[in-house]
Amino acid sequence: MQVTDSTIIEQTLAWVRSFIVEHNICPFAKRELENGSIRVEVVRSKKMEVALEELVAEIEWLNEHPETDTTLLVFPTLFKNFDHYLDYVEFAESLLEEQGYDGIYQLATFHPDYCFADAEPEDASNYTNRSPYAMVHLLREASVEKAIAFYGDTALIPERNIALLTAMGSTAAEATLQRCFNAPLHK
Repeated sequence: MQVTDSTIIEQTLAWVRSFIVEHNICPFAKRELENGSIRVEVVRSKKMEVALEELVAEIEWLNEHPETDTTLLVFPTLFKNFDHYLDYVEFAESLLEEQGYDGIYQLATFHPDYCFADAEPEDASNYTNRSPYAMVHLLREASVEKAIAFYGDTALIPERNIALLTAMGSTAAEATLQRCFNAPLHK
């Protein structure tokens, strides 16, 4: 049975709440979650080209809706393979530049099998970018700059996250991620 879009959205938001915000992986996420300025869109495409078109369509939507600060584009059926996902990210970043959106929007990347180039797949540090589904996070550059100005030195965030997740361990991080699939639906 196919999981519904609303369930995928709720699972994604459960991950944002219970992992990203609760462990302060991104110190900016709590404010956006509380303000309701995070949009989650499910893309059911089975082709990379269509997924790239959906990315451009979402950017156009964000251009018309400045009250929405950020979008998580979730791909539940595409990019099961992490390397295939990385190919998409490379094309997506090139597309942003070609479309003139470099410096206006940026992408953050998340995947269930995320693995940093200098890490082993089982390293707990990979969980900073592991998510319930493959997704890209579209962020407005201006909002990122404001958040950095408010927060201060963001260079320490990755180090802090690596230390936190290493202390937590891969087993506990994976258990937290898996709990998102059992999150109660909010009406």
